[in-house]
Amino acid sequence: MTDSLPYTIVGITTLPGHSERAWNAVWNPTRPILASCSADKTVRMYAYSRPDADGDLKFTHLSTLATGHTKSVRSITWAPSGKTLATGSFDSNIGIWEQEQGDGEDGEGNGEWECVSQLEGHETECKSVAYSSTGTLLASCSRDKTVWVWEVHPDADFECMAVLMDHSQDVKCVAWHPSEEILASASYDDTIKLYIDDPSDDWFCFATLTGHTSTVWSVAFSLDGRYLASASDDRTVRIWQRVDEARWETVLVLGGHERSIYSISWGVGSGSGLGWLASTGSDGVVQVWELSEPESAGVAPPRHQLIARIESAHDVYDVNSVSWCSRAGHTDLLATTGDDGTARVWRVIPV
Repeated sequence: MTDSLPYTIVGITTLPGHSERAWNAVWNPTRPILASCSADKTVRMYAYSRPDADGDLKFTHLSTLATGHTKSVRSITWAPSGKTLATGSFDSNIGIWEQEQGDGEDGEGNGEWECVSQLEGHETECKSVAYSSTGTLLASCSRDKTVWVWEVHPDADFECMAVLMDHSQDVKCVAWHPSEEILASASYDDTIKLYIDDPSDDWFCFATLTGHTSTVWSVAFSLDGRYLASASDDRTVRIWQRVDEARWETVLVLGGHERSIYSISWGVGSGSGLGWLASTGSDGVVQVWELSEPESAGVAPPRHQLIARIESAHDVYDVNSVSWCSRAGHTDLLATTGDDGTARVWRVIPV
C-alpha cells in the first residue's frame, strides 16, 4: 500500500530516557526544543540543530524536569511565546514552568526550568492542557467530566474563568481555534463540544458534534480554522466544516486504521491547500493525509489524498501522540511518542 504513495516517512532519531510510557511530545513554537512527557512523572527536553550542510538534525538532551507531580504527566503544551510550558497530570494538577534567565541568547537557553505556578481544581486525572493562540487563555480537561478555562495574568498568575460541565463522561482532549477564542473538547461520551465566551455572561457550550460511535480521543483545528478534525475509538477521523457562525457539520470520514486512533495533528504540509493531517494510535500506524479545498463551494468535503504511511512506528507498541513542528524550515517534521517510553522524530519527504 505504501509503495504507491507520493511521500515517505523517514525516521530521524529515537529519543530514549523515559522509564515508562511516553504520552506526549510537543515542539516549542519559537525555539529549537522538543519536550516529551511520561508516566514516569518527568518531562524531557531536547535541543535540535543541523550539524552540517549535508547532515540531518542532531538532537541533544537538554534537561529532565522532575516535575513533582505524584502521578503520570499525561499532557504538555507550550505557550505561543515558547517561554512557558504547562504540564497536566493524573494527580489532577497543572504545573506551569518557566526557564530562569541565563547569560546567553541561544535557542537552547541556559537557565533551569522551574515550576512557577500550580493550578488546582480538577477532582481527578487531568488529561489535556492547551494554550489559546494569543497565550492569554489556558484550557484543561479531566476524567472528572469538566473543562476548565484559565485566564493568564502576569507573574504566572492564573484565574479560573469557567468550569464547563457539559460532557457526561471523561474528557480526553482540548484544543483551541487558531484565530478565535473557540474551544473544542473531546470525550468518552463519543461527542465533541464547542465553547465560546459570552461577553455579557460566561463561557458556554454552543455546539455538540455527534457522529462518532465511540470515545473521541483527539481534536485539532485546521490552520485556517474552517475545519475541525476528530479521532476516535471507532477507528475513523472525521472532518467537520464550519458551515455558519455556530454550526459545524461532518463533510468527510477518513479510515485506514485498524484500532483506536489516539492522536491527530494538523500541520502546514507543503504550504498549499489545507495542509497535512497526521493520525496515529493503538495499531502503531502513522498516516499523513493531504487536504485541499473542495471542488465545489458550500458544504463539501475537502479533496483528500493519503500521501504517506508507516507501520510499527514504535515497533510492537501503541503510539500515543503525533505532533507536527510549526517552525519555519521544519514543518516536514513529526514527533511521536509510544508505550516503549521513547519519542521518535520523523521527516516526511517526497519519494
